[in-house]
Amino acid sequence: MHSEIKPIRDPAHEAFMRHVIPFAVWLLLMAGLGAPAGWKYAVRVVVALGALLVLRPFRDYTPPRIKNLPLALVAGVAVFAIWVVPEMGGAGPWAALSDFYLKYAVLPFGRIPAVPTPPPYAPEVCGWPLALVRLAGSAFVIAVIEEFFWRGLIYRRLTARDFLAVDPGVFHAGAFLATMLCFGFEHDRWLAGALAGAVYGWIYLRTRDIWAACLAHVVTNLLLGLYVLAVGAYAFW
Repeated sequence: MHSEIKPIRDPAHEAFMRHVIPFAVWLLLMAGLGAPAGWKYAVRVVVALGALLVLRPFRDYTPPRIKNLPLALVAGVAVFAIWVVPEMGGAGPWAALSDFYLKYAVLPFGRIPAVPTPPPYAPEVCGWPLALVRLAGSAFVIAVIEEFFWRGLIYRRLTARDFLAVDPGVFHAGAFLATMLCFGFEHDRWLAGALAGAVYGWIYLRTRDIWAACLAHVVTNLLLGLYVLAVGAYAFW
């Protein structure tokens, strides 16, 4: 009589996949669906949110702590300013500085980014329901997925295979810099993205609370989306 052979579980690998898959799903759909459109973004939001809720990477963390709320809110507003202020225009030296930023701190290098025509997520193009899905997906789905991936996983995985055993309050300069830069170059505004990654990473280190970093990121993306809809700054979307 043969005894049943049970597969060997690897908790570290399982935790790794819980953090990777939602982010990978988001990127694969972004690449696979092609040119942006409101309904395509809605598909991305629904599928990636489903992966996040099924895999639940948040099971590996302590619950949110209310005491970190004020710091996270302030950080989220500050990062929003980092994104939008350099592109608000102006006169004199500020105009020259803004032009320099748009040419060299935005990908691809040396080219001022063009606004999509027509903007695929403008309510008059895709309708208000899909425009609001775009806003909600940016603020409440991808922001959370990115924090579990970049701060929860990558920052600590760069220091140890069993990343969940790494104290998030311990500063590792190389891991912090690498995560910050990779997060920056994930975005077309690479410099603003890198600075945002530094702020979110600092929040995580300061509070030892992944939810504080998530909240700061949610606040940034929510304010940015509201700004886009209010003034028509669709270059950010």
